[in-house]
Amino acid sequence: MKYISTRNNKKTYSFIDTFLNGLAHDGGLYIPKNIPRLSKSTLQRFSKLNYNDLAYEIIKIYTGNTFSRTELKQIIKKSYKNFDSSNVIKFSRVKKFNLVELYHGPTLAFKDIALQVIGNMYELILNKNKRRINLVTATSGDTGAAAIDAVKDKKNLRIFVLHPKGKVSVTQRKLMTTVNSKNVFNIAVQGSFDDCQTLVKSMFNDLSFRKSINMSGVNSINWARIVVQIVYYFYSHFCLSEKNNKSVFSVPTGNFGDIYAGYVAYKMGLPISKLIIATNENDLLYKFLKNGVYKPSKVKFSISPSMDIQVASNFERLIASYCNNNSKKISELMSQLNKNGSYRIDKNILKRIKNIFYSKSVNAKDTKKIIKSVYNNNHKILDPHSAVGLKALQDYYLNNNKKSENLFCLETAHPAKFRETIYKILSKNPVIPKEVNESLKKKEFYKVLPNNLYKIKVYIRANRLR
Repeated sequence: MKYISTRNNKKTYSFIDTFLNGLAHDGGLYIPKNIPRLSKSTLQRFSKLNYNDLAYEIIKIYTGNTFSRTELKQIIKKSYKNFDSSNVIKFSRVKKFNLVELYHGPTLAFKDIALQVIGNMYELILNKNKRRINLVTATSGDTGAAAIDAVKDKKNLRIFVLHPKGKVSVTQRKLMTTVNSKNVFNIAVQGSFDDCQTLVKSMFNDLSFRKSINMSGVNSINWARIVVQIVYYFYSHFCLSEKNNKSVFSVPTGNFGDIYAGYVAYKMGLPISKLIIATNENDLLYKFLKNGVYKPSKVKFSISPSMDIQVASNFERLIASYCNNNSKKISELMSQLNKNGSYRIDKNILKRIKNIFYSKSVNAKDTKKIIKSVYNNNHKILDPHSAVGLKALQDYYLNNNKKSENLFCLETAHPAKFRETIYKILSKNPVIPKEVNESLKKKEFYKVLPNNLYKIKVYIRANRLR
């Protein structure tokens, strides 16, 4: 497996290059030179596997000889040993809709599924190569906690997590800031998630700074995140597909990493008929699918804060795919975005994108209605992001004639992470796992810094692992 940058298709990289670099040095994102299409016999064989074995088969396609068979199997086993489901994820059902519960890891969000694996990959690679790195990442709420849990106390790395001050839930914040580990540094930035993400990208693009701290990242710009998330699309389809029907996946979407993993699964041959981009009031991608114009605007803060994003970083990967990995074209589009604040794609490309993607923007009023309805009729509490996903899936089902499809909604977080919001809607607190609840009572550790690149660089440089 060889990789290229979305902005330079001439130079190739190994998996370990993409993993440790995070973002390509030209500012692009790493993608496979070719996404392999699996044969029917391979899909049939994969359909009989448990989650861990399926994860091994899919991840090894993209990691090549980076890990031995024993090493990769051990990484996967170690990563999922503390999940409260033997097969990592669980399923539930609301009427015709299958809910894929992705929140059974240690920090109660889908990010655990990829980041536990990535944390153990880092540990093995750094130990074998006698290297040290500093991870710098931005979070809209869930990535930070999952990344911290995955790498805390690991000796050859430190992690710096930037979160938007006051823009994540109390539980989300405490899952990050109550971790008292010498290699963990939380930074509360006085700004939005997009500000945090811009700061991190600016640090990646400052090659001198990047080299001086041996910088890497665990945001969804890291290709390894995408690889590990591909697995639950395959597993869900294999477990619940009826009569060999094609599947529809509705994905609460912010940074486009999770749904892009679904797109890769589709390209690999998984029978997916539609991927639904479910957004809240930050409807950048919903508007894009309507008119072909990618134009970020000001972030609207909502009751589903992990989706309060107006710059969907992974979308560049999708556009690269539909431009046949034409790196010159991608560089031109990104230049237009930087210069003019937007870009427009060709109408024929938009038509092809709409063949597989559908989008729905869901406001706070409808999000609350879904949470109330599902609780009253099914005695199940949805978090506000998963509620957006379910509403979008319902909309698709009502406005689409293909009634034979398998309908999936990804549940991306445990409702207990948004207790304040849930209580306002249902006058009821979701039950939080005991061990998590105990940890939230601990002292918090974080540094408040302004939305200022220089000051944040100074702080990171002063606390980096040398």
